[in-house]
Amino acid sequence: MFKFDFGDKNFNKIHFIGIGGISMSGIAMLLHSKGYQISGSDRKENPHINNLIKEGIKIYIGQSKNNISDQDLFVYTDAIPQHNEELMAAKATGKPVVSRGVLLGALMRNFDRSIAVSGSHGKSTTTSMIAKILLSSDEDPTILLGGDLDEMDGNVKVGDSDILLTEACEFKANILNYYPSTAIVLNIDEDHLDYFKDLNHIVETFIGYMKNLDENSKAIINLDDPNTSRLFEHIKGKAISFSLEDDKADYYVKSYKLNELGHCEFVINIDGRDEVFNLNVAGKHNVYNALAAIITTYENGIDIETTKKAISEYKTLHRRLETIGEKNGAIVITDYGHHPVEIKTTLDAIKTFSDRKIITVFEPHEFSRTKALLDDFSKAFYDSDLTIVTDIYPAREEFDPTIHSSHLVEKLKENGENAMYLSTFEEVVDYLKDKIDENYLVLTLGAGNTHILANMIVNS
Repeated sequence: MFKFDFGDKNFNKIHFIGIGGISMSGIAMLLHSKGYQISGSDRKENPHINNLIKEGIKIYIGQSKNNISDQDLFVYTDAIPQHNEELMAAKATGKPVVSRGVLLGALMRNFDRSIAVSGSHGKSTTTSMIAKILLSSDEDPTILLGGDLDEMDGNVKVGDSDILLTEACEFKANILNYYPSTAIVLNIDEDHLDYFKDLNHIVETFIGYMKNLDENSKAIINLDDPNTSRLFEHIKGKAISFSLEDDKADYYVKSYKLNELGHCEFVINIDGRDEVFNLNVAGKHNVYNALAAIITTYENGIDIETTKKAISEYKTLHRRLETIGEKNGAIVITDYGHHPVEIKTTLDAIKTFSDRKIITVFEPHEFSRTKALLDDFSKAFYDSDLTIVTDIYPAREEFDPTIHSSHLVEKLKENGENAMYLSTFEEVVDYLKDKIDENYLVLTLGAGNTHILANMIVNS
C-alpha cells in the first residue's frame, strides 16, 4: 500500500502528468499549500491550469520526456495512456509513480474524518451540498470537488480541521484505493463500460470498496437502489441506509412536495423527530442528493439548524442545471449530464418548472459509452421537443469509426423523436439563432464543452 504522510519530505518534489483535470489540479493545489514543490504537464491550457500558474506552480504545456528531471514522485491521471512518453520516462527514473486514485487514497489517511462520495450519478452535486454545509459550520474542512462552487471560488479548499471531503469515482476501480471514515454510495448504474465488463463487475467493485472500510467507519447507502442494496452485507462498520420510499431505512423522507419552480420541501425523520428542509434547486433527484448530504454531515457532528440553513441556500455547482442567459427571449441552460439516466432526470426536472418547448443539444461523451448505451440514449430524450446531436467528445479515447452521432439520431427518429445531427457548435449556433424565441428553452448537455456552446448561443 502506497503511503503519503504530510510532513514526510521524501516526496518534496511532485510532478503531475495530466495536471489540468479537475481532480488532479485540486490535489496539486492541496499539496502546494502544504509546502510541496509541484510541477505538472498537460496538452493545453485551461482555467484550472491558469489557476495553478497564478500560484507559482511550474506547468509544461505539451507532454514530453523532457519534463521529467529530479522529481521525487510522479502522479498520472487515468486519461494518460501507458505508452505516453512522459509517463514512460517517469517510470524509467526508478522513483515512485502512482495514479491519481492511489495518491488520493493515501491522502485520505492524513485526516481523522475523511468523507468520500460515490455513485454513478449525483456525486458532484452531493459533494458540493456537503461542502456548503461544512463551510457554513464551525469546521474548517479540506474539500476537493468535481466542479466549481461559488462559495469556494473554484473546486478546492485547504482547511485546518481533520475533515477531508472528496468525490470517489469508480472509474478503473479507483475506489478500491480508498479507505474513508465515511463512505456514501448514492447509486450504481451501467457506466464506464470501456473498463468494466458489465453491471455486475461494477457492483463487485463497490463490494470490494465496502470491504476496505474498517470497524470504525460509516457507510451511508441508498436503500432504494437495488444495486447499492447488495452492499450492506459486506460492511464491517456502521451501515446507515436512506430512502425516499422505505420507512425501514435509518433515515427516510416522510413527505415532499415540489413548488412551481421544481424546488422541494421535504420532511426527514431524524432520531424520531420530523425535520423540515427546503431546497433551492430543482428536481426530485436533488432530494436524494440532499438527503445523503444531510445524513453525512449529521453523522459527522454538524447540527441540524446549520444544515437546514445551508441546504436552503445551496445554489448548485456550475454546469448542473445552470442558467447561462437568454437569446431572443429563449432561456439557455447547461448541464453536465452525459448518461441516459442523467439525461432523463434533467429533462424531467426542467418539465417541473418550465412549460416552454425544449431544444436539447447533446454532445455524446466518449465513443465507448455512446456505443455501449446507444439504445438507452435513444430512449432518454422523450421530454425534448427537438434533440440536436453534435460530434462525439472523445475525452481520453481514440477515434472509433464504428460509432457516430448520426447513429443516435437514426435511433431517436426510429423511436418517433424529432432529432437532427449537426457536427459542430458553430453549426448549432447558426441553426438556432433565428429559430428560438421566448417560447423556447435551450438545454446543452454533456460532459465535454457544452457549457462553452451555451455561452456561444447566448452571445451570438
